[in-house]
Amino acid sequence: MAFAFTGAVAVVTGAGSGIGRATAHAFAKRGAHVVVTDLDPDRATAVAGELGDHAVAASCDVTSIHDLEAVRDVALDRFGRVDLVMNNVGVLAVGAVEDIPLEGWQRVVDVNLMSVVRSNLVFLPRLLAQGSGWIVNTASTAGLLPYGYDRLPYTATKHAIVGLSESLALYLRTRGVGVSCLCPAGVATNILEQITFYGDPRPPRGPSFPIVDPDAVGELVADGVSKGRFLILTTPEVADELGEHGADVDAYLSRLAADDS
Repeated sequence: MAFAFTGAVAVVTGAGSGIGRATAHAFAKRGAHVVVTDLDPDRATAVAGELGDHAVAASCDVTSIHDLEAVRDVALDRFGRVDLVMNNVGVLAVGAVEDIPLEGWQRVVDVNLMSVVRSNLVFLPRLLAQGSGWIVNTASTAGLLPYGYDRLPYTATKHAIVGLSESLALYLRTRGVGVSCLCPAGVATNILEQITFYGDPRPPRGPSFPIVDPDAVGELVADGVSKGRFLILTTPEVADELGEHGADVDAYLSRLAADDS
């Protein structure tokens, strides 16, 4: 499968900054109309203004199915259809496993994972009815590899999004709808705004993957979707780690444990 951007209508959540903003630009550059959504309406409006007449802004809290329904209606009212939905909102709870309270887990699950569930309920029936379209879910390298134990709610939800996306891809492929899963490693974004620290605050740990500019990630997403790719990585080193992990999980975990000691 592949996706043609010219004349298509893309909805991007969390598009007021970072990866979402960059991807909205990449979609628009390829000829798509873009519905730019963000929890911060000023940021959404600013990005839509950068894209010009082929974009519209909408405020959206992805924990509200009513907000997502309103975004769908904005897309239909302005452009008449929806062809691509990118679910791109994520928050982190960072701290020792035993320090993160239940409410910290609940917020991360509600924002990161249940937002994708809500989005599917709102947009998927329309994509299925028209027999075409694309879904992009932003997961993380932390959803592929086990290093993120200092932000376990985030890691758990990103693993869930990878699994959800793989199964959704199998379900939708014969129905004309494609799925891509973006798993960024280090990206220079404002993610620190989305972190709640518990216990002794320390910077999140992780492997030493190269830091990538958001604009480069946006181009990778648009290029991956146009070529029908499922897994979109931001640096080839992640593929090497995945190969090592898949070849012998026990040996891989032992190596990581030794590195941490």
